[in-house]
This record gives sequence, structure tokens and C-alpha cells, in this order.
Amino acid sequence: MELVGKVALVTGGTRGIGRAIAQKLAAAGAKVVVCGRMPGDLPAEFAFIACDVRDPEAVKAMVAQIVVEQGGLDFVVNNAGGSPPAEAATASARFSERVVALNLLAPLYVAQAAYAQLKARRGAIINIASVSAVRPSPGTSVYAAAKAGLLGLSRSLAHEWGPEIRVNTLILGYIETEATDATYGDAEKQAAIGKNIAAGRLGRAEEVADAVLFLCSSGASYITGAELAVHGGGERPPFLDIVKGEG
Repeated sequence: MELVGKVALVTGGTRGIGRAIAQKLAAAGAKVVVCGRMPGDLPAEFAFIACDVRDPEAVKAMVAQIVVEQGGLDFVVNNAGGSPPAEAATASARFSERVVALNLLAPLYVAQAAYAQLKARRGAIINIASVSAVRPSPGTSVYAAAKAGLLGLSRSLAHEWGPEIRVNTLILGYIETEATDATYGDAEKQAAIGKNIAAGRLGRAEEVADAVLFLCSSGASYITGAELAVHGGGERPPFLDIVKGEG
């Protein structure tokens, strides 16, 4: 799965899952550009461009810069996303708009800006979604709706832009990063979450990166419009324990 001579853009690639993806693609030989608000402590092999991916004009400028500096663009990984908790009954319109902009509109803006390059080079787009898109997500309803929209967008773009551009989506479950404690609680809580997952543990960012690398590779040449679940088999339905009187 070598990517020598290829150029990849990873949005939100300065930390966490995005950083692991960027490192994996770089290790496979790709020239990797990451974007975010601040570069942080990035490895020397990454190129960094400051960009708010919610701004379509900034995104166009970023892609143009990549083409000039790197000679083209083969892969886009729309990783930037997320949302703090917010009750749907009281979330402000501004908050909801920004969540949708980051998790749904931004991937569209990046894909649109990269379209000509990806078509010419028969490239690929990998969108990063969440299990929140496919199951109830109380407390982050707008985020769930945006990620569900991303699934629909990916399926449609796979047809509209194929066969030149492959478009696939990863549906992520509970993944360990440097922010694991803040996201999932202490070690005891993480263990309890892991116990309820078929794989028996939380996922690792490197495992998400492995899936991205595969979807970028020639080994995935006939895979487009797909939704690859990287969630360790998902969660055990709680009704099973309730019925047994254990819940």
C-alpha cells in the first residue's frame, strides 16, 4: 500500500486521529499536508496550512496553495469535526449552524475545491463520520444529524463524481487519542465502555489510520460509496441485560 509520489490533505490533522492518519500516509510515501488553526508540534515531514475549513474561500485558497507547492492533490481526508454537548431544546441557532458547518458543509467545501485535481489524478476522498450518524445521540443531536448528512453526501458524490473519484466514509466508534480521559472519563469508565464493545476495548487512532491507508491504496480500487465501520463491532444492546434483570 505504498503511496510514493502521491499528495494527501488531512483536515484537522495536527492532533488526535487526524495526526495518526497523516503519519500513516506519510510513512507510506505520500507528501502530506495538514490543516488546522494552529500547527502545534508537527513532524518535519508534514506541510501545514492554517485554514478554517468552514470558510469556502479559505478552502479554495488552501487547495490552490497545495497544488502550487506540492504539484497536485490525490487524496482528501475530511477528518476535521466534532461538537461539545448541547441540549437540543436550548442550543442556540449560532451553535447549531457552526456544528453543521464543521461536520457537513466543510467536507463539501474541501471536496469541491479539490474536485478538479482529484478528477484529473483519479484520486479519492475519505470522509470521517461517527457512530452518532447511525444511532441515537442525545446531547449531540445536531452533530449526529450533520454526520448522518455526511453519509448521504458521500454516497451521492461517489455516483456523481465516479468513476474518476472514489468517495468513501469511515464510521468511527470510541477511539483513544490524547484526549481520551476528557472524552470518555477515567480508566474505570473506559474499561466499562470497552466491555460493552464486541472487540472488548476502545479503538486506537492508528487503527483508523490503517483503514484510511487502505481506502487510499490501489487495493481499494473497486470500493466507492462504501461506509466502513471502524467501531470494534459496535456496542452490545442494553435490552439484553435489562431482560436478564442485570441492567
